[in-house]
Formats: sequence, structure tokens, C-alpha cells
Amino acid sequence: MTSKAKVVEIREKYAQERDRRLRPDGINQYAYLDGAIDPYVTGPRRRAPLFDDVDVVIIGGGISGISLGAELRKQGVKRIRVIDRAGDFGGTWYWNRYPGAQCDVESYIYLPLLDDTGYIPSLKYAYQEEILAYLQSLARHFDLYDDACFQTDVDLLEWDENAASWIVTTSQGDRMRAKYVALSGGFLQLPKIPNVSGVEAFRGPVFHTSRWDYGFTGGGPGIDGQGLPKLADKKVAVIGTGATGLQCVPPLGRHAQQLYVFQRTPSVVLERNNRETDPTWAERLEPGWQKRRMDNFTQITSGMPVDEDLVDDMWTHIFGPITLAYAKYWRGGAQETSEAAELLDFEYMDRARRRVESAVERAEVAEALKPYYPFLCKRPGFHDEYLPTFNRSNVTLIDTVESGGIERITENAVVVDGIAYEVDCVIFATGFDTGRNYLHALGMDVIGRDGERLSDRFEDGMQTYHGYATDGYPNLFFQGLTQTGGTHNFTHTLVEQAKHIAYVIGAAQARGIEALEPTAEAVQDWVNTINTSALQGRVEFLAACTPGYYNAEGDAKNANRFAAGSYAGGAVRFFGMLEEWRREGALEGFQARYSTGAAEDASADATSAFHA
Repeated sequence: MTSKAKVVEIREKYAQERDRRLRPDGINQYAYLDGAIDPYVTGPRRRAPLFDDVDVVIIGGGISGISLGAELRKQGVKRIRVIDRAGDFGGTWYWNRYPGAQCDVESYIYLPLLDDTGYIPSLKYAYQEEILAYLQSLARHFDLYDDACFQTDVDLLEWDENAASWIVTTSQGDRMRAKYVALSGGFLQLPKIPNVSGVEAFRGPVFHTSRWDYGFTGGGPGIDGQGLPKLADKKVAVIGTGATGLQCVPPLGRHAQQLYVFQRTPSVVLERNNRETDPTWAERLEPGWQKRRMDNFTQITSGMPVDEDLVDDMWTHIFGPITLAYAKYWRGGAQETSEAAELLDFEYMDRARRRVESAVERAEVAEALKPYYPFLCKRPGFHDEYLPTFNRSNVTLIDTVESGGIERITENAVVVDGIAYEVDCVIFATGFDTGRNYLHALGMDVIGRDGERLSDRFEDGMQTYHGYATDGYPNLFFQGLTQTGGTHNFTHTLVEQAKHIAYVIGAAQARGIEALEPTAEAVQDWVNTINTSALQGRVEFLAACTPGYYNAEGDAKNANRFAAGSYAGGAVRFFGMLEEWRREGALEGFQARYSTGAAEDASADATSAFHA
């Protein structure tokens, strides 16, 4: 078969599989759980309200907020208040305590600020317990517990023009003030579940993996869930086979009497090859090692040539060549470039499908577990035990695609295609809100200088300057996938944002600036840069993908979809651009008001505008 004929065959197969999974309700097929529900808090949930003033409020106590707090400490900022609806620091690693939870990017580049603390993870891919303990130790290291407010939702931010500060109103009755505010709540925090009729009628426990009920399952977090002893006589349903499903299914399969795994779309499941950290290697590390390793990983997975692969895993072995191949076409390459990329894609996907065949004994189960879509349509999974779990006699895969999904849930069963699978427990491994307004997951709104609500401003997509600020909202900053340089290692993006925002705040304080914000022109220029990107060809690519959170369940033009505003030049160039911006020191693109009340254009004259 010729290359062109093979491309046509691949496209047809993938299009058929995509069409089988498309739903007219798109992202509306999901409901969202109350983000404030916290099964891990045992003490009092209410406290006396606060009416004090702080320098910076950081909304979110995960990797984003901790990294920003640490960088602000380096800038000499004194009163930093981290606010989080959780009971402690940790972010996604506070909530996701399901059995088997671990990072899927190596922990040497995923855990932030290792150079600052000297900590070395025990495994190449650390488990949740170790990650959470490290993040909380990092918060202690930078004294972020001092003014922290947990079990607290921010309801509203209001800019006070006269006082040049933000009024922060919360669920605990607080009405505090902050000179600066950072929205650091992350992008994987509001749990979503399918809109399946009858869920409320089910008599047993129903929970999302990020709200795991160890009271029902027994055991606790860790590689094997500490045995999950209470499931020995229980039938369990897991709905969802993405990254979380890959990790929690093996321990559930080992310990439940019967496990039903309900699948819409199979994941790509590549080798994990986890291993303990070599102490000799760790002893040889030199200062700056983590940044070099982070940069190296991002370069490779962005399709850039390097002399050495420091990380050396499935991410770097596959994402380098395949991303480079597609990027050439997305940047305006010839049709032959597209076909070459598709053929390379098919080669990698065929490898993933052959791995399923070699790992799963029953042919019909193996066929249902084979992924049929382009490699870059979904975040790949990495696990060495997930596929063999389906060889167990007590584990049954229920493929829901032919019946259009789960039909309903009754008081004791999950029904698919008219067949009722009786279970004692329903677990949703269905991920988080990623296709709606930036503020949706935070459950709050922001009122800017002229009374405009940020939710209105961002209704049809973000409008920022370099992804971290917008005009009309002074002293307000954003973290996350916010028109920035996105990477497969989310931590890299977050720590670069933290470094940059902390620099801006530090510079403003040092120069006597009372309030600063981007100019409307700077914001529009950046939005134009994002919207006219040569990589908008990726939107066409995602539109042809099987539905998922990358393409907002088939709506690739959704301006609020996951990573919709990523900088087309890539993360490496983006981080370099920000570094150069800081080095120049002019705060170009910003306008400032000094404590004397005189407003000046920060980008007009660095010498006069930015010296107090």
C-alpha cells in the first residue's frame, strides 16, 4: 500500500471512531461537583472572619500558589496570604488521594524548587503521598502557613480605586484587603461527572476519584491503596479510563471482588518503567540541575533538537519527533509534510495498539482497549499494570460507545445497552472542568476599576498581556494555561509564571508604584499574536480528533477549551521572551500610578516612569 493510500485509510478509520463518540451536548454532557466538599477535613470548618490588610493574596495553594509564594519571598514580600478551599496546601495532590495516584511527568522536573530545598524524590515517578508531603514542606520552608486561610472560598474580588487595593470577600465572612491578588487556582480543580440519569437513586457510595471514600474502601493513599481491605466482598464500578482510571484500576482490580470498568474512549498506554532514585546520580547533581533538566524536557517535547536527552522516557522518545513532524505542517508546510507527520503518528499509535495485543489475553477485550485517533489528540497514559489488569477473572471491561454511553444508574446497578451491572459502589474517574470560562472552576468573580466583571471580559476567551494580566484590573495576575507557553510538564509553565509575576510585584514595590496594569494596546497586541498564530492549524487538527478535553468534546473552536490560547512559538521561546523582558527592566506594556497619584505609561520611558 502506498503512503498516500495508507494516510487515507488511517483518516477514514479515525474519523469513524470520532463520529461514534461525538455527542450533540458537547461539554454540557457533564455536571460539576461542589468544589468545597472536603472528605479529608475532620475538625471545625468555620473560623472567625478576617478584616485585615496583607501585601498579596494568592488564591490557590497548589503548585501554582506555592511557587508564587516562594518567588515573592525571594523578592522580599512580607505578608502573603494563600487562600484555598482545601484543608491544607497541596492543590491537586491534596484532593487526588485515590490509590495508585502518581505524577506522569518524572518527579525530578515535576516537583518545583528542588534546587532551593535540596530535596530529591525517592522515585522517578513519585506517588501522591510523597508529592503532597513535599509541597507542604515547601510551604513551610517559605513560611506560607503564617497567614494562610484554608477551607475558604473566595466569592468576590472588588478593586477599590481610591485605596488602590483589592477587597477580598470569602465564604468565611472575610472582608480583607490586599495590594496584589494572584488567581493561582490551577486548571484541574472542579470535578466533573457525566450527566447520567438516576445517580441520585443509587443506594451505595458514589464519589469522584478526587474525593475518595476510604471509609468505604478501607486502606489509604499509596501504590496499592494499602490493600483496600473493605472491597474484598464488594462489586465496584469505575467510570472513566483517562489518566486517573489508568492509575486506580490496577489496585481496585487486585482487591475488589468484582470490578467493572466503563470506557468511552481507550487511552494510549505506554511503558512507565518507574524506578528508585540512584543515590550516586543524586550526589553528582550540581546547582541549577533542575532548571537544565526542565528546559531539556520542554525542548525535546516541543520538537526542538538537543544534544542530550536528560529525562530519557516515553515522553521524550515519542513527543520529540512527532511534535516536530506536526509543527512543520502547522507552520505552513506542504501537504507532503502533513502526510509524513500522519504516517509517523500511525507508527507510534500502531505501537501502542500492539502493546495492547501483547498485554491483554482475550482478543475481544484487547480490541476494545485499542486507541484509534492521532497521538496528539489526547494526553497519553503511562502504566505497566493497567492493561494486564484486564486479564483478571474479576475485572470486566464495559465499552459504552456502541450504546451511546451509560444509559442510566439505578438503585443498585449501572445500565449499559439494557444490561444492568449490579454494583455496591460507583466511582467517577472523569476528570475536571477544562472547557469553560477561566473563573468557572474558581467559583468566583472579579470586579475591576470601571465595574466590569472579569467573567464578562473573558466570556469568549481570555484577553491578557503575556498571559498573566489584563487592562482594567490593576495589581491582578493569573496563573495557569492562560495565553502562555504551555508545556507537557505543567510545573514548568507554573514556575516560570511565578518567577515573572513575582518580579513584576517586586519591581512595583521597589519603584514606589501604587497600581499597575497592562495598557489596552499591549493586551490587544498579545491577543492578536495568539489569534493570528501560524499554529492555528492545530485547531483544524483538534477538530478531527476524537472528543475529549483537548478539543472541548469536539468543539475545537471553543475559546475556553483546554490550552486554547497557547503561544504558537512554543514554551521555550515564550519563557525566553519573558526572561528578556525582565532583563530590560522597563516593564514594557504596563501603565503605572505612583503613590503620589500621578499615572505614567510604564512602556513610554523606562528611565522616568520606573524610578521612584
